[in-house]
Parts: sequence; structure tokens; C-alpha cells
Amino acid sequence: MDSGLYAAYTGLMARTQALDTAANNLANAGTSGFRAQRDYFRGVLEDAAGMNPALASQVGGSVNGFGVLGGNRLDLSQGELAATGNPLDVAVRGNGFFAIQAGSRTLYTRDGAFSRSPTGVLQTAHGEPVLDVQGKSMTIPSGVVRISPDGSVSVATADGSAIVGQIGVFDFPKPGMLQAESAGRLSAEQAGEPRAANGEIQQGSVEGANEDAVHGTMQLVLVQRQAEMMQKALSVFNNDFDKTAAEELPRV
Repeated sequence: MDSGLYAAYTGLMARTQALDTAANNLANAGTSGFRAQRDYFRGVLEDAAGMNPALASQVGGSVNGFGVLGGNRLDLSQGELAATGNPLDVAVRGNGFFAIQAGSRTLYTRDGAFSRSPTGVLQTAHGEPVLDVQGKSMTIPSGVVRISPDGSVSVATADGSAIVGQIGVFDFPKPGMLQAESAGRLSAEQAGEPRAANGEIQQGSVEGANEDAVHGTMQLVLVQRQAEMMQKALSVFNNDFDKTAAEELPRV
């Protein structure tokens, strides 16, 4: 009885945490470059299953994953690229992140909806400077802008064409350790030193979130139903305890 109560309680706690994750993913389904978070579980059979493939059965997996939420991991899969026609909009095809200057911090994003500031600095939709391969902001003069797959930015003016900089695209030794911030921004304090990524830049496109509204809604409903099941299980245990107390305690 006690073990069942604890299992139902930990299951409810895990599903409540997963409900927050699912709701956040769905809320950001329309955020450019957003990276969804996925739940992962841990359990007492995890190490044993890793050493003995025979334990990696469907039943074993269910027992191993039940109730104990290990946390969230970023889903780093590619989002859909949508053409915008804006020459300053860019998307990364493959791995890598744009670096932006957010106050005193350097954050990373896949949202490449860029524009020129009044002073000509390449910036995000939130007004944050976009950094080049050297970690410095970029100034884009007026003219016809062309951005090559390696991020090199050239501007054609009446005096000719010249390369004015190269947009930085960075990867990390431990990309799974990137931490989600607001508006699709990621912090990399735990992901290791940034390094050049091998993803290619596509001009005139923006990458969407890698969580669509349909899948996000289905996941939210699923987690809600699982949480309701855990609540019902707790109610059953509580009723049984009340009945036992009412019948057995008077005999003591």
C-alpha cells in the first residue's frame, strides 16, 4: 500500500512538471528558432539495462521510466525553413547558433530575423547586436546585401562590392547543456567553449520552431490526462487508508 501511494505521488509530481514543459513548448510553437524541451526519465533499472540488453524490454522500460523525472533536454532537431524575401533574414541549415549581445552577456539563438539598426548595426528583432566570427558586432552599410552560405556578408554599392563581415555560427562541445532563456535565446555557460559550426546559412529565410502546434496540443492533452490518472490513483489510496483507519483503529 505504501509503495503504491509513493509511486502515485511521484508520478503526479513528474506529470505536473512535464505539464509545464508541454505548455511552454506549445506557447512557443510560433517563435522563430525556438528549441522545444523534452522530458527524460531515470530509474533504478537504467544502469542495469545499459549493461544488459536483455533488461531493455518494453516492460522494463515502463518500470524504469515510471514516476521519476530526470529533467528536460533541448530538442536540437531542425525546424522548418520559411522564405521571407528579406535579404537580412538568415537561417542555419544544419547545426550551429547565431551569437547575440544581450546586455553584458553573449546568448545564442536560431532566430535569424535580422535587420539594420539606425546606425547600420546588424541586430535581432529585439534590438540585440548580432556578432561576427570574432565575437564583435557588425555594421552593414546601405546597398544590396548578399550573404553566402559561410556567413560572409557583401554589400554592393555604386562604388562596387565589398565584404563587410562574416556572421558567426557557433557550436559547442556539449550542446545538450545549453540552457533555455526567454524568446528562444540560449545560454552556454555549461556547454563549453563556442567553436565554428559546420551549418550553412540560407539567405532570405527564417527557421521556425521545431515544435508544431498540432503535436504540442496533443502532448499537452496527453500529459493532462496522465496527471488526472495519478490524481485518481491518489484518491483511491486515500479512501483505502480512511477505510482502514475507520475499521481497524477502534479495535486497538
